[in-house]
Amino acid sequence: MDLHFGDSKPTDEERAAVDALLGPPDSSWEGADRSDADLRWARGGREARDRRDLLLPGLHALNDRIGWVSEGALAYLCRRLTVPPAEAYGVATFYAMFSVKPRPATVLHVCTDLACTAAGALDLCAGIESRLGLGSGVSVQRSPCLGLCERAPAALAIKAGDPVRTAVSAPATVDRAVLAASAPDSAPEEPPAAMAVPQAGRDGLVLLRRVGVVDPSSLDDYRAHGGYAALRRAFELGPAGVIREVTDSGLVGRGGAAFPTGRKWQATASQPDHPHYLVCNADESEPGTFKDRVIMEGDPYALVEAMTIAAYATGAHRGYLYLRGEYPRALRRLEHAIAQARARGLLGDDILGQGYAFDIEIRRGAGAYICGEETALFNSIEGYRGEPRSKPPFPVEKGLFGKPTVENNVETLVNVLPVLTTGAQAYAAIGTERSTGPKLFCVSGSVDRPGIYELPFGATLGELLELAGVRERLRAVLLGGAAGGFVRPDELDIPLTFEGTREAGTTLGSGVVMAFDDTVPLPRLLLRIAGFFRDESCGQCVPCRVGTVRQEEALHRIVERSGPAAADDIALLREVGRAMRDASICGLGQTAWNAVESAIDRLGAYE
Repeated sequence: MDLHFGDSKPTDEERAAVDALLGPPDSSWEGADRSDADLRWARGGREARDRRDLLLPGLHALNDRIGWVSEGALAYLCRRLTVPPAEAYGVATFYAMFSVKPRPATVLHVCTDLACTAAGALDLCAGIESRLGLGSGVSVQRSPCLGLCERAPAALAIKAGDPVRTAVSAPATVDRAVLAASAPDSAPEEPPAAMAVPQAGRDGLVLLRRVGVVDPSSLDDYRAHGGYAALRRAFELGPAGVIREVTDSGLVGRGGAAFPTGRKWQATASQPDHPHYLVCNADESEPGTFKDRVIMEGDPYALVEAMTIAAYATGAHRGYLYLRGEYPRALRRLEHAIAQARARGLLGDDILGQGYAFDIEIRRGAGAYICGEETALFNSIEGYRGEPRSKPPFPVEKGLFGKPTVENNVETLVNVLPVLTTGAQAYAAIGTERSTGPKLFCVSGSVDRPGIYELPFGATLGELLELAGVRERLRAVLLGGAAGGFVRPDELDIPLTFEGTREAGTTLGSGVVMAFDDTVPLPRLLLRIAGFFRDESCGQCVPCRVGTVRQEEALHRIVERSGPAAADDIALLREVGRAMRDASICGLGQTAWNAVESAIDRLGAYE
């Protein structure tokens, strides 16, 4: 291993950023400014190696305080954690939100993904760059989806310092985005989370019933509206009873894979190896997805309670909430909710006097779509590059830190609350026989009322778009986000269930529904999708690393020419797409061809 630290030294500010996270160093071996006498032997190496998982928080600490990660700062962090600098450099350069090259303290991320592109993001970027010019002290970075699709186009300003300051501009204009970057404290406040829920306050809602009704900062308000009734019910049932209820309810994962939640919990709970871990995947990075953000901002205590129930059922005493780095308000809300729950005995060593111990730690992502894959997420938490692992072994056997781990996303977890409060049978009566319960859909694009909609499984695509106010001259609907597929305007009778979309030759995915009218050039959307997968591929396996590049190259050539040459490139696309689907390690490469294939076959994109 490369343990050479080089000659670069950290600045006092960089040392302070790292020491604020790790505490002061104990010896010169860890970088203390003392006599070199104690370098004659190593001390604390085992303890330092056990803190390898603090590498990502350490990089965040430097990036938040300084705005970038210098060689001296990285070397100091590596000394503190006994991590080889070559490995740490590989981690630091893996994430889009970090930079190992000097840049201004303020970075303005402007979303150029699908919904924002359709809303004029490219013109917005050009206007911002023209207004700021060189020497403005602001770095403008074109970004993948920021999870603000209902308010497209969107921008996020991050100004490094102590403390770091952030400001969201959405819907963004040149003036508002420049104000957010130059004076984040003076930028207008974000609208409440309820503004992203057109159904807010209506009767009949299950998952969204508290959004816009309760104060998201108040634990008392949450409990007054039924909060923690599900946890009390869980303690009455016991771990096996909770798993039985979840299994009988038919609840399946809402992240796209649709794996039965009860089976996953039972498999984890039955593992003899300990400790067990719970991981909440809140790194929703699929373009067009923002439902988890709305729940975390509008009803954060629901997620804390649901994680506590899941941990109790599976025998976990520690949970990690892996949160998108682009969600500053969700981070603040969850930090407050976890602190309040801990102070009131709802997290900690003796929850509700039941003798059960559980606590939650938030880990921030840093801009890597691949970390939505569960094993890549584990690697990220552990302080390695967020690359997927080969399976088996599966996470229920060897997951986080090599121990049995249950991983669920935010929407899946909050579904556990109504399962326990209403009962498995009542929950299973919602939806269809094979797709039970309510489902959240993220609707954006060419609609009058974009936002999060809650419908029972079985409602049709047309019914959902009617609620959202679909505009005239509808050209196509993208289901499942960039990893999903397009459908035609004459296919709106598709039932929104896992089995219904599968029978229709498409996918429900995580619930993304993006509508595009005929003013949006379809070839440009396909190029953006291809560029997204090229950028987000972790590069670990050849089919994905090479295939995503070849896919984008072929799409560029098709746009530039027609006739037999274009037909040859379409044939090449199919061959590359099949190779990625069959041979890629994880779902990113396996689905990178889906949207392009559906656009060619269902929409006649290049006819």
